[in-house]
Amino acid sequence: MTSAPKYKGTAKPPAKSEEKLWGGRFARPPDEAFYEFQRSFRFDRRLLPYELAVDRAWACALEGAGILSATEVRQIHAALDQIAERAAADPAWLDASAAEDVHHFVELALVERLGPLGYKLHTGRSRNELVATDFRLFIKDAAAAMRGGVAALVGALADQAERHLGVPMPGMTHLQHGQPILFSHFLLAHAEAFLRDADRLGVAIASADACPMGSGALAGCAFPVDRAAIARELGFARPTANSLDAVSDRDFALDYLFALAGLATHLSRLAEDFVLFASQEFGFLVLPDEFSTGSSLMPQKKNPDAWELTRGKTGRTTSALFALLTTLKGLPSGYQRDLQEDKEPVFAAHEQALALVQVVAGAVAATHLNEERLRAAASDPALLATEAAHYLVRRGVPFRQAHEIVGKVIREAERSGQSWADLPPAKLKAFSPLFAEDLRDALTLESALASCAVPGGTAPEAVRAALAECRARLGAVAKASGPANATRGKGAAR
Repeated sequence: MTSAPKYKGTAKPPAKSEEKLWGGRFARPPDEAFYEFQRSFRFDRRLLPYELAVDRAWACALEGAGILSATEVRQIHAALDQIAERAAADPAWLDASAAEDVHHFVELALVERLGPLGYKLHTGRSRNELVATDFRLFIKDAAAAMRGGVAALVGALADQAERHLGVPMPGMTHLQHGQPILFSHFLLAHAEAFLRDADRLGVAIASADACPMGSGALAGCAFPVDRAAIARELGFARPTANSLDAVSDRDFALDYLFALAGLATHLSRLAEDFVLFASQEFGFLVLPDEFSTGSSLMPQKKNPDAWELTRGKTGRTTSALFALLTTLKGLPSGYQRDLQEDKEPVFAAHEQALALVQVVAGAVAATHLNEERLRAAASDPALLATEAAHYLVRRGVPFRQAHEIVGKVIREAERSGQSWADLPPAKLKAFSPLFAEDLRDALTLESALASCAVPGGTAPEAVRAALAECRARLGAVAKASGPANATRGKGAAR
């Protein structure tokens, strides 16, 4: 058994053509600065568990195609297992490598252990299909892990909604008080948005769920490998349909980044609500110590840093989508080296979004309500103006006229410096003779809440039904979360 020549560090490229995956056509080694510039191992080493899984599957495929013997496959699998074990136990080994990319790293390690047999594994395949396959496996695991994070966040919102089912609050449009709603209704509104994010993450998983192996560099594989068997072994639903498309398609990465951009936007909106509601002007929420910071100057301060950083980091997540779109927009068909730039924004956005959902879930769970302040704000008579218009509608007044009548009542109350609810019945009858003595009983916080009893409304029974439905959908999301391919348990998408 022979060993390939070794080199150390990252400054000097391999000197011999056989140490590279492409060097036979070249008489001179690459410029050292250029070699370092074009290396991707610094970041695509993250794909190593997926690369090893693909290599195991490809070895079996080559055995089926008559290229490798069963003994050679066992030797390759054993060597791949050794590489995985050493990489997990000795990160410095990866740090010291001058490999061009993760594929080059594995080949060098295989040849070091197996001699020429290590080179046979690359028969019939290209780095173009390898990286596309590794990346799809990563996206599948990453999106599944993100769905788990979203499920935990929705669970925290649902727990708070159930805990405070009877607490009212002023519902707002344009950040102005509009109608009373239940605070649980507000929380479940955010839960709905995050459940849609979970659906979009599912779309990203489905988009990535096709195996490019067997596509070669662009034309397909010249050896009779069983592409369907490779796909099954790697946990894919199907092989890709077109070899030229398979090596250049990054729509699955765009789908994942689009899902993350939507998720980050919804997290930012929740953060803004909690920042406002925790301010002294609102006073609806009490910031938890565990997710807040203080001032270096003002001793009394408790700052909503978890929420403010959530808002601030949203731009970093959404910018990754635009970065990849910009990379892809001018590329011709087939693989182009520009596609090396696809992974860093995806990796960064994934890490950022996963950290965000974990922190936000914890902050939601730890937040306390100021129920007295919420109830007082929800009891503002101005919030019952719409209910007053509905009172007239139930007595036969067209809504547009009822709207105008109540608007005039409000204007008169403002002019006189009174609450419109304190205007005497005789004065109200001047605006409409249909205002009767039962108006006071009809215009209560409880009646206003109870009136919106349609599915999806804020009436207590409707909110209870919505909470039960949310729990059921949450169970489906949680069941679908977690690694779903051949790298299960290896933690590569952390």
